[in-house]
Amino acid sequence: MRVSFYGTRGSCPAPGKNTVKYGGNTACVLVESDDGRKLILDAGTGIRALGDEFINNNDDIFLLITHNHYDHIQGFPFFKPIYQQARNINIYSSVTEPDEPRAIVEQMRGSYSPIFAKMLTANIQFKFPNWSQQPININGFSVLSKPINHPNGGRSFLISCDHKTIAYVSDNELNAPNAKVSKAQWQSFVENVDLLIHDGQYLDADLPLKLGWGHSRISECLNLAIDSKVKNLAIYSHDPERTDVELEQLQGEIDKVNCTVNAFLSKEGQSIQL
Repeated sequence: MRVSFYGTRGSCPAPGKNTVKYGGNTACVLVESDDGRKLILDAGTGIRALGDEFINNNDDIFLLITHNHYDHIQGFPFFKPIYQQARNINIYSSVTEPDEPRAIVEQMRGSYSPIFAKMLTANIQFKFPNWSQQPININGFSVLSKPINHPNGGRSFLISCDHKTIAYVSDNELNAPNAKVSKAQWQSFVENVDLLIHDGQYLDADLPLKLGWGHSRISECLNLAIDSKVKNLAIYSHDPERTDVELEQLQGEIDKVNCTVNAFLSKEGQSIQL
């Protein structure tokens, strides 16, 4: 299994000279099986560049959306395959509060977009799996799901293929007030995975101001990875204010932690072969 990062930034894009190394595009990850099957996670601005790769083939597209906050869907109108006639695109939306499973296309309306959803020529199908009947088979990947601790709800995903498992837990507050999922439950969910991709937008200094905003501290997700005995931890959803220099300093601090987890700050353009 191969995992590639097309967008690692949280909340809003952060282009510029100070974010070249870690990237400024918002959430988008591509998972590939050893035999070439693909699964896209989220449709932030990072999906635009991914669309340039997909437009050259006719494979059916499978897209999982964690939630509808704009940094996770804002790249979809710029994803070129949606303009390909009869291209099959399967979208798995998450239950949100309020429940708006078609928000990713409904953003293309009114005064928000010059292109309306009804103008798209691809064959876009929305799928509504019963996540209580797990696991779900999506394009040959076995997918489990758990709610995230995030305002307006959403889902995380545990994805298995080729005898490898990754956990995609973007935008999750481990110690959220009135958390739906406890730290112990998260530990059980991600235990022993080959790769944990987890939100680490905040530092200790960001709290208590941002308590309840739906993101975790880097120290919290690192502790989760250690306690859960995961093999690799990709810290994700970087704060848009965080520069390359600051992230490099944080990586240096992480490297000093004596643990068995290979922990790193995810970079746009980075690929990992598991």
